[in-house]
Amino acid sequence: MTAEPLGRRERKKAKTRRALADAALRLFLEKGYDRVSVKEIADAVDISVPTVFSHVPDGKEALMFDDGVERREGLLAAVRERRAGQSVMSALSEFMGGRGPFVTNPSPEFRRRTELIMNTPALRDYTRTLWIRCEAPLAAAIAAELGRCPGDPTARAVARYVLEVPQIVSDDPEPSAALEAIFDLLEHGLRGVASTTGGGAGGE
Repeated sequence: MTAEPLGRRERKKAKTRRALADAALRLFLEKGYDRVSVKEIADAVDISVPTVFSHVPDGKEALMFDDGVERREGLLAAVRERRAGQSVMSALSEFMGGRGPFVTNPSPEFRRRTELIMNTPALRDYTRTLWIRCEAPLAAAIAAELGRCPGDPTARAVARYVLEVPQIVSDDPEPSAALEAIFDLLEHGLRGVASTTGGGAGGE
């Protein structure tokens, strides 16, 4: 008997969160992130400032983003539902390649949003926070694929490296190429990368 009212509340909450994100993006693009207050965004959606923070407790930088669930679930699906024969690193590289500055031929709206995030330190730092929040579940998924225990340090290290990749290469002049190079390193190690680039002098 209580499931339907709860569903309505969740839908209303999601609608308000979407309205906040849309208003925040519009105002940030118009005026610049630092010149927009939370009150201004609240007024645009016709809610109070306390209500804004009940929906987005992390602060103004979180207003443009969801709660990170989609990001986390996408990472886990990339690992668990990858094609037969596809490596974990290849699957994660494909997933990353479909996001943010790595998207090829983005729409003008998507490009403006991405450029705003990349050029605004507070927004860029918050995206890193969202990625790092995925570390524990991603590490557990990778460990399961490797047949290791959930707290395996190798799986944890790989998860951390993967989740730092967007921060490392997103402002590269050629972000997609940089993304591919980093995942080649994660897949094959320094020895494998050196062997494909003509390096490795003095090695075996």
